[in-house]
Amino acid sequence: MGEYADIKDRIKELRLSNGWSQQELADKLGVTNVAVSQWERGVKQPKMEMREALCDLFNVNMEYLNGNWDKISRLLTEDEAKLLDARRHNKLANDNSRLQVSSPRTVKVYGRIAGGVPIEMIEDVIDEVDLTTVPVKPGQKYFGLKISGHSMEPDIKDGDYIICIQADDAESGSIVAATVNGNDATCKRIMKYQDGIRLLPINPSYDVQYYTNKEVEELPVRVIGVVVESRHRYI
Repeated sequence: MGEYADIKDRIKELRLSNGWSQQELADKLGVTNVAVSQWERGVKQPKMEMREALCDLFNVNMEYLNGNWDKISRLLTEDEAKLLDARRHNKLANDNSRLQVSSPRTVKVYGRIAGGVPIEMIEDVIDEVDLTTVPVKPGQKYFGLKISGHSMEPDIKDGDYIICIQADDAESGSIVAATVNGNDATCKRIMKYQDGIRLLPINPSYDVQYYTNKEVEELPVRVIGVVVESRHRYI
């Protein structure tokens, strides 16, 4: 629990030292402000790729981000500790101690995504497209999904590709890829309420799907990505 508590304090410290709100930090990382709030409250920890993105953004090394700076300093000579402490306060990072995050320039497009299956394990890859029109952010993973059906017309048509940021949560009002009861992923607009969620189609000919909080947990209903772009297919 020590590192768990330390990293939450470190993220908040670094954010405030840059004068950023939780929303501003979230925007820079391509996550929701809910995720940042959870990190800083110790509810959840950022995954390794997001820690790397935080190191890159704040220009600090991984040990410092994890809250281990003081432990390391005690193992160094006094002069070395002073040098490292000076680097910390000036937000200078030792390039050899930081992990660099590379941004993807292409993304795999899947014909279907089965509920409960990690995206990395899916073999139904039907295409690969570039991300030149997407504002790719460090630490984020992206995937594409071919739309099957007409529930999101006229905005997103049958056969179109949607480009998504991998995420297990989304802000109310976002268009998401989600799985319900282990079925293949569906694209809908998510609306959150105190007693549950609604998955809304754009096409009025289709029904709104409502799930109580209990159903969200038990079915389950899972967000797997937030849509950042749709691409119309002409052939």
